[in-house]
Amino acid sequence: MGSAASSALMGLGLALPPSAPFRASWLWAAALGLAAAAALGAASWSTSGRRWRWRWRRRLQQVGTVAQIWIYPIKSCKGVPVNEAECTELGLRSGNLRDRFWLVIKEDGHMVTARQEPRLVLISITWDNDQMTLSAPDMNDLVVPRTLSSANAIRDCRIFGADIQGRDCGDEVAQWITSFLKTETFRLVQFETHMAPRKSKEIFHPSVQNYEVAYPDCSPIMMISEASLSDLNTRLEKKLKMEQFRPNIMVTGCSAFEEDTWDEILIGSVEMNKILACPRCVLTTVDPDTGIISRKEPLETLKSYRLCDPAEKHIYKSAPLFGMYFSVEKIGSLKVGDPVYLMTQ
Repeated sequence: MGSAASSALMGLGLALPPSAPFRASWLWAAALGLAAAAALGAASWSTSGRRWRWRWRRRLQQVGTVAQIWIYPIKSCKGVPVNEAECTELGLRSGNLRDRFWLVIKEDGHMVTARQEPRLVLISITWDNDQMTLSAPDMNDLVVPRTLSSANAIRDCRIFGADIQGRDCGDEVAQWITSFLKTETFRLVQFETHMAPRKSKEIFHPSVQNYEVAYPDCSPIMMISEASLSDLNTRLEKKLKMEQFRPNIMVTGCSAFEEDTWDEILIGSVEMNKILACPRCVLTTVDPDTGIISRKEPLETLKSYRLCDPAEKHIYKSAPLFGMYFSVEKIGSLKVGDPVYLMTQ
């Protein structure tokens, strides 16, 4: 008993005096108590409740700085730049302005994005006094009701084959979007927090970590470095804006594609885990200023040097990779100018 107590205390940096063997019993109890306290102090539960996170061995290495933050309220419409935001498990928010909490659908509930209707990128959103106003070329501005009536229908929607619900925003908004796009009848729905989000296992293969989203393609957060865009622009005749790739966070102060290597990061009080690279599609070929889709660049150039490792073809297939998806492990807030830290053991 005495030697066991001594060993336990030495493990905590404390030595048992030779003249005190009679105190071995209470020292043994003290050792166990101190060890337990040390263990509990070193560990904390992640926000998502998925696992214990051991922090005491972690080191922080600054790898960049937040240069810009965007919230995209309506999927495929223009983003709203913000200086700071809360980061929830479902993505960024600023007050009641939420990232991709509104979705354009067909009458049968299937989602509509700029892949099918490129002119969606021309709809801009102003958020003022907790009120969303839509603007588009040759259209009068329209205020979207801040609070939807419980009488508004809840619609069943489909996003990439997964089921999700949304509250219909009403006939006036539907007529406005339909009049602007001029192709068929569309409606706008809003996700409400009591509704069931889409789960990651419905989006990716089961080995990807467990998280949830509302209407984003794949994850709560997408991040790209300014250097990665600069690298791509050196290979293109027509230079592109970051808005063409629709990230939530743009990082400066790092090398091109360094974000590919950030497994766990800390920004402000927010901890994020890397999920996967962002596989790019024809949406990147929609000009955000004209709403014209080319179906060529930047995809063709990206395919020349940003394809996945052959071992990952079952995930990405032939899509080029640009930007990284992250899940939110610890909710909090972040702002422009915040350092981006890589967390390592």
